[in-house]
Amino acid sequence: MQLNPPAAASQAPALISGSRLEATPLARASSPRSACAPQAAPCLRGTDGTSPPPPILLRMKLWLLLGLLLVPEALESVTGQQPPKNKRPKEPGENKIKPSNKKVKPKLPKIKDRDSPESLPKTQSIMIQVVDKGRSQKPAATLSLMAGQTLELRCKGDKIGWSYPASLDTFKHPRLSVKQQERYSQLILVNSTAADTGEFSCWLQLCHGYICRKDEAKTGSTYVFFTEKGELFVPSPSYFDVVYLSPDRQAVVPCRVTVLSAKVTLHREFPAKEIPANGTDIMYDMKRGFVYLQPHSDHQGVVYCKAEAGGKSQISVKYQLLYVEVPSGPPSTTIMASSNKVRGGDDISVFCTVLGEPDVEVEFRWIYPGQKGERPVMIQDTWRLIHRGLGHTTRISQSVITVEDFETTDVGYYICTAQNLRGQTTVATTVEVS
Repeated sequence: MQLNPPAAASQAPALISGSRLEATPLARASSPRSACAPQAAPCLRGTDGTSPPPPILLRMKLWLLLGLLLVPEALESVTGQQPPKNKRPKEPGENKIKPSNKKVKPKLPKIKDRDSPESLPKTQSIMIQVVDKGRSQKPAATLSLMAGQTLELRCKGDKIGWSYPASLDTFKHPRLSVKQQERYSQLILVNSTAADTGEFSCWLQLCHGYICRKDEAKTGSTYVFFTEKGELFVPSPSYFDVVYLSPDRQAVVPCRVTVLSAKVTLHREFPAKEIPANGTDIMYDMKRGFVYLQPHSDHQGVVYCKAEAGGKSQISVKYQLLYVEVPSGPPSTTIMASSNKVRGGDDISVFCTVLGEPDVEVEFRWIYPGQKGERPVMIQDTWRLIHRGLGHTTRISQSVITVEDFETTDVGYYICTAQNLRGQTTVATTVEVS
């Protein structure tokens, strides 16, 4: 190798500033032809006759190699993951799953609420209708039959309870028969009439000894319209009926029809006008009649219903609406004796009186001093309706116990207990010898 003095190397060294590389005139004369010009000073040549690479290129290669070595470490510090080692290259067609740093919340199993509709047992219908011998079907929610047709219903179960219209609710009705078979109960109604229109329902009974309860999950029901010529309304036993209006419960004007498609309206007798059933104060239910949702004193008066079907119309019986001022609850009871001091041999009467709702019956029970000795007494129960102005109606129920020829054994407490469907009330008074 020949040595040439580096005359031009000290004139313009390569400059590296940041990431920018600037070449001097020496770098631009880096080709073999210009690196060792004949008129210049001697330069270095390799054994193959070519000039060695300039120092700037060596430095660039060193920076490139150093950068390649630092890239994996930089990636590791950014992503926080180790680079895969000895990973087999995927074959064509294989799925490529990209790593994800998303936090996934664990899915907890949903717990059903005990009172939610999904957790409640589903009701299973156990009723079928026998149409012809050997053929049966599940009855619809409503059925329309002609009066005179036979109705046969069956409910699956070894112990079945039944409910049917009030017109058939008599002991051993001649047109109705209910028989319990081994696997089902059978109800047969013959010679049906318009008055038999109503709800027919059954349910399975769960019994433990002599105590039975209704299985709410196994029931069946259908509402049957018995259409009779000339009878658009279900017949009423009277031509005039009384409906009591109470501010704390609904009231029903029972205008039920025998034709499903009949149009029914409600009318006031005086002043004569139609009463709209707007669904807010009054609504019509084909299974019940016109329902007063929030009765008040303005609703009282005489009303009737009108039905239209098949080009014919009919008017129902009239209903007297009476407003009740006494709120519902246990009997409001008072007791009073004709005299609290009695002479021997005189007669004594004790009065037990209840003010209540017109349609709520009251029962009375007495405890008196001579009861253990079977002292003869006379007990009389009565009731009547009184009108207290503005159409307000109250029922007065009264029980009177009378003791004749008063004796010392009759001295003491006279106790009266009055009871209705909503509770009972007990009152007492004393009677002494004067």
